[in-house]
Amino acid sequence: MVLTLLRGIRTQTLLRANAGLFCTTRLSPLARFTTRVEGVQTTDPKTVPKSIQQATKEAAEQKMQGFEAVIGIETHVQLSTITKAFCSCPYDYGFQPNSTVCPTCMGHPGTLPVLNAKVVECAVKVALALNCEISMTSKFDRKQYFYPDLPKGYQISQFDIPIAEKGYLDLDLPVEFGGGHRRFGITRVHMEEDAGKLLHSESGNYSQVDLNRAGVPLLEIVSEPDMRTGIEAAEYGAEMQRLVRYLGVGNGNMQEGSLRCDVNVSVRPIGQSEFGTKVEIKNMNSFNEISRAIDYEISRQIHLHKESQADQIVQETCLWDESSQKTFTMRKKEGLADYRYFPEPDLAEVVLTSEYINIIRNSMPELPEAKRRHYENMGLSMQDVIFLANDDNVAHFFDSTLEHGADAKLAANWIMGDMTAYLKDEKLSIDESKLTPLELSEMIASIKNGTISGKIAKEILVELIAKGGTVKSVIEEKDLIQIADPAAIGAMVDKVLVDNPKQLEQYRAGKTKLQGYFAGQVMKASKGKASPVLLNKILGEKLKGN
Repeated sequence: MVLTLLRGIRTQTLLRANAGLFCTTRLSPLARFTTRVEGVQTTDPKTVPKSIQQATKEAAEQKMQGFEAVIGIETHVQLSTITKAFCSCPYDYGFQPNSTVCPTCMGHPGTLPVLNAKVVECAVKVALALNCEISMTSKFDRKQYFYPDLPKGYQISQFDIPIAEKGYLDLDLPVEFGGGHRRFGITRVHMEEDAGKLLHSESGNYSQVDLNRAGVPLLEIVSEPDMRTGIEAAEYGAEMQRLVRYLGVGNGNMQEGSLRCDVNVSVRPIGQSEFGTKVEIKNMNSFNEISRAIDYEISRQIHLHKESQADQIVQETCLWDESSQKTFTMRKKEGLADYRYFPEPDLAEVVLTSEYINIIRNSMPELPEAKRRHYENMGLSMQDVIFLANDDNVAHFFDSTLEHGADAKLAANWIMGDMTAYLKDEKLSIDESKLTPLELSEMIASIKNGTISGKIAKEILVELIAKGGTVKSVIEEKDLIQIADPAAIGAMVDKVLVDNPKQLEQYRAGKTKLQGYFAGQVMKASKGKASPVLLNKILGEKLKGN
């Protein structure tokens, strides 16, 4: 069997097993990667607070130390096209390894790529959403480097003429994170193909290569170095995820690798215009991890500056290890010369027309930033605005409820409160709920016109989410119509007062808080159907009369 020695990794030839192709590479354990600084205090990940307030505090403390961080992000968005970027192979996460491959995406000699037109459409959508200048003519290039999961030995990407550049992304920081509006510049957006994937063994002694992902279309979105804290970087990533989901160009699932954020971090003394030496961090699977990795790297670099060891900060790529809350050196960072870019000879230029761009522009949905401003103009609080616009499915449900005549604040309260709590407990998403926007609107209307009480509405809500149906049918089936007859409520109040003489005597002695106790007893007797407004009015009158 032929063995090839590549960068210290011994690679075995392809093996056929279970009708799938597997390539096995033998690796040394993670211990080969080195932690750069042990002087930085880290925290057990089990005790790391998940809220970002602590990161806010740390960022402020770092600024007081006379340094500021400079952060940029390279975001890779996997596009949800039916086939890959340059061949007809389908792709979906979770397929059997090496089951959706062909000679083209496996890099066999003599094969030619054919550009998937949907990739260009998705790229234009994202470019428009990011307020970019779109290149009417762009081209593809070969980016030369070798990894075990890159079968061609190069990646088809875009170098000097990307499809879009010079844009920006607006976002609102959540209130609990300090609030405020931010605008971050976008350097460029370019199209490229993904590499395969290494499946590491539990022992760490070898890895298997899965080429299903090789050739899957990506958009790489490069930000300007405009971020200064881990909070801002994490929220930038979250906003990018919202954007691609609203546009429908990708699912943005970080756990599946459909959205990957590589961050570049450097520090410099406050007031210095020159950037410090940047370090790239990979292997972050959540926005919380992005924030924690950046905070660690900022602390590490500041520590080196304070110890007069800034020369030990080198341009490199490192991995974030969530279990140890540290970064590990992966490799020294390549420069542009190492990639040896040159134009892709097998693909023609991508030429766009104004008509094509306008057709896509006119098909664009309302985007997260516009959605937030729309909700803000309705008079909703910023907390409500950010929650509702965070998920495009939630926003669509809310908008549809309003279209059926519901009050915006009441609809927001029900969606954000009882509905979200129930869905969370049942581990359901809002689009899996059997409650329709029409019926939520009908329920709110039934509360306002006095047909049902808020307490009864909670019972109806759970029924509709779990089983569906209509508000009217549930009210009739369960006999939940609110009792609004003064005589009937008055009779129940009289009985409760007679049945509770001791409490009545205490009320007369000045313990007026017992009015709530009496109201509770009446509601219990009415099975929650007594009109709360009418009950309190009648109860108050009778207590004064007695």
